[in-house]
Amino acid sequence: MGFLSILSFAHALARERVRPGDVAVDATMGNGRDTLFLAGLVGEGGRVYAFDVQEAALANTRERLAAAGVPASRCSLLLRDHAELAEALPAEEHGRVAAVLFNLGYLPGGDRSVVTTPASTLQALDAGLAALRPGGVLCAVVYPGHPGGAEEAAAVEAWAAALEQARYQAMTYRFLNQRSAPPYVVAAEKRN
Repeated sequence: MGFLSILSFAHALARERVRPGDVAVDATMGNGRDTLFLAGLVGEGGRVYAFDVQEAALANTRERLAAAGVPASRCSLLLRDHAELAEALPAEEHGRVAAVLFNLGYLPGGDRSVVTTPASTLQALDAGLAALRPGGVLCAVVYPGHPGGAEEAAAVEAWAAALEQARYQAMTYRFLNQRSAPPYVVAAEKRN
């Protein structure tokens, strides 16, 4: 068996923690792959909150969910910046979230000039971490290969490295012998 791909690794971390009936967050909806994945994990009694700033992302995600037979009631698709996660997530969900997934950069197949930025991403990471329950995980797939991506990746990595060790575990998962700037995972687990 080979190594897991970057996205498969992030999904494996979420799969270990999310159970039917749980709450999960897709902080960067994109084309809905992570939203669909999380919707499958939380099941009928669970809830996924998914964020994106582009209407195309919401439309693509709605189509993907419908094609998979996922009821619209299971997912809240929010046309909002991930930096607004703390305000957009209902108060009763704070401290209950099992997993938060980020897939940073731009919408695949969309407008490449609309990208996540370090300032909004760091705000969203803080909010996502605060929303986690003990044992919950936050995974950010960073893409240093596009304009601005290396700066964002460095900011995310520095953010994770500065987390208080008594409360969080933080790690990276990356391939070292691939193209010059391959994507990688930065993840944090809430201990208590």
